[in-house]
Amino acid sequence: MSEIKPVEIGKLKKGYYIVIDGEPSRILSIEKSKPGKHGSAKARITAIGVFTNKRRSIVSPVDAMIEAPIINKRSCQVISLPGDFIQLMDLETYEVFEVPTPEDEEIKSQLETGKEVEVWSSLGYRKIVRVK
Repeated sequence: MSEIKPVEIGKLKKGYYIVIDGEPSRILSIEKSKPGKHGSAKARITAIGVFTNKRRSIVSPVDAMIEAPIINKRSCQVISLPGDFIQLMDLETYEVFEVPTPEDEEIKSQLETGKEVEVWSSLGYRKIVRVK
């Protein structure tokens, strides 16, 4: 199954997800200019990385295509907390993997062995989004 799908830039809105520089990003703002005498309408998109929180922006014609990531949301159980990484087990496939410790202090303070968490994954990135 592919983790990306093509989307026309003119149909994007604030809050949608797109791929910029190989990373899934959430659109913070999108400004569309009118077509000029010799050119097509352009869109200026400002987005923030879902997994790295890096701010990025692109300018592109509104009729161009861009990749939109498919973000998988899974329930996982915390197995251990050995420092900078957290060991998790997927509750559907029983796969065991590690994710970086979240930067969000509220999530970090609730983590303990045996807790259930929601994990988002896409394009090789994984992140704990919330504690259930």
